[in-house]
Amino acid sequence: MLTETELRALKKVELHCHLDGSLPLPTIHRLAAMAHLYLPQDDQELRKLVSVTEDAKDLMDYLRRFDVVLPLLQTAPALELAAHDLIGQCAAENVRYIEVRYAPDLTTEQGLTVTESIEAVLRGLAKGRAEFGVDSGLLVCAMRQFPLAQGEKMFDQALPYLGQGLVGGDFAGDEAGFGTEVITPAIKYAEGLDLPLTVHAGESHCAHNVIAALALQIRRIGHGVALAGHPDFQKTFAQAGATIEMCLTSNLQTKAISDVTHYPVAEFLAAGMKITINTDNRTVSNTDLTKEYGLWQQYFGITKAQFLQFNLNAINAAYCPPAVREQVVAELQANYSGK
Repeated sequence: MLTETELRALKKVELHCHLDGSLPLPTIHRLAAMAHLYLPQDDQELRKLVSVTEDAKDLMDYLRRFDVVLPLLQTAPALELAAHDLIGQCAAENVRYIEVRYAPDLTTEQGLTVTESIEAVLRGLAKGRAEFGVDSGLLVCAMRQFPLAQGEKMFDQALPYLGQGLVGGDFAGDEAGFGTEVITPAIKYAEGLDLPLTVHAGESHCAHNVIAALALQIRRIGHGVALAGHPDFQKTFAQAGATIEMCLTSNLQTKAISDVTHYPVAEFLAAGMKITINTDNRTVSNTDLTKEYGLWQQYFGITKAQFLQFNLNAINAAYCPPAVREQVVAELQANYSGK
């Protein structure tokens, strides 16, 4: 068994991390002051507002925690600070590459444009890279419950930044009410722009959403745990060469999985699926990658060699430049071999 110190020292890659769900508490205090909004000064009281506990009812209940944070992310300086501080948090646990995702359309309530929003987050990520040495890429999320045309317009506005820090797009939000079939036109639109995509699917008890996404040539799936108990679907997933972005703590909190004994790690490994470990929302779920690795080790017996493979799965599925991929692969292999 690796100790917490040893787990923290492992170099890591993360593909599924939401900016607005992953703000350190000190950053939230700063953002509240910048926005002239009152939030409790006591961290324990603030934590009650921005993090969930095991009594969350479902995904939509979980997502209500974002209602506290989103009003703080309505200006360019706030978004830049948030992105920078997230990278600092990642550096503290040896994350070498992370893809940060957020929905620009949720940051325009005070007049900020989608373009201004994206530029602010990219500046923050670039500052974080310069200061902490953590490479990153930005994924922009279309919200499933918004009109499809709104998501398509956002992708149009984001496209000029592809290759300039932006690496791809995502579809997030109310999966239960807006399944893969509903958002298919917007997925095809984004694919027509040659925008690399990952899609939230199989988080709300619907394995069919994952298979429908695979049929649309999506090869990265966020969550996907609804594939549990569906060996044929798991085989389809593995044969497609797809990668799954698993988020243990979040999935337990949203009731995507009833309890840890039903979490389908053994099933997915047996099926040959490419697994990656992610936080989803560091603050909302009150977690980080080191804590997640500890849970995977405790509950599923995951070894150091398997952690290396999961990280190689992640960097090989990442939408980063080839030079970044080659560097991170070399660093992972050296770190996990003890060199």
